[in-house]
Amino acid sequence: PAPRRGPENARIQKHRFLAEMYDDDYFPDRLVNKGKAILLRLCVQIERRQPQDAAAVYALTHAATERFNDLAEEFPEHDSDIETAAREAIAADFAFILRVYGFGHLDIEEAIAPRDW
Repeated sequence: PAPRRGPENARIQKHRFLAEMYDDDYFPDRLVNKGKAILLRLCVQIERRQPQDAAAVYALTHAATERFNDLAEEFPEHDSDIETAAREAIAADFAFILRVYGFGHLDIEEAIAPRDW
C-alpha cells in the first residue's frame, strides 16, 4: 500500500493546530502531538471520503471526538488535563476544519457532541 500522506489542503497544511496548547507548558507536547494527529487524520478522512451531508461529516467528527476522549485519559498521568483552554483550542480547530472543507454551516457543538472533555 502507498504510504499514508497528510492532508492536501494548503490552508490545513499551514494551520498551527492546537497552538494555545503548545504555547502552554501545562500541556505536554507529546500529548498535544497526539491531539494534532487526531485532527490531521480527520482532515485526511474528509479529503478521502468527501462526505456529502451533515450526517456523514458528523460521523467523522464524532469518531475524532471519541479519540480525544481516549487521549484525555492520558493527561492526568502528566499532571495535566483537558480543561477550559484546551477544550476551546480543540473546538476551535474542529470549527476551522469544518470551515475549510465547506461545512462551516454545521453546528460545532453537534460536531463534537460525544466529548467527555
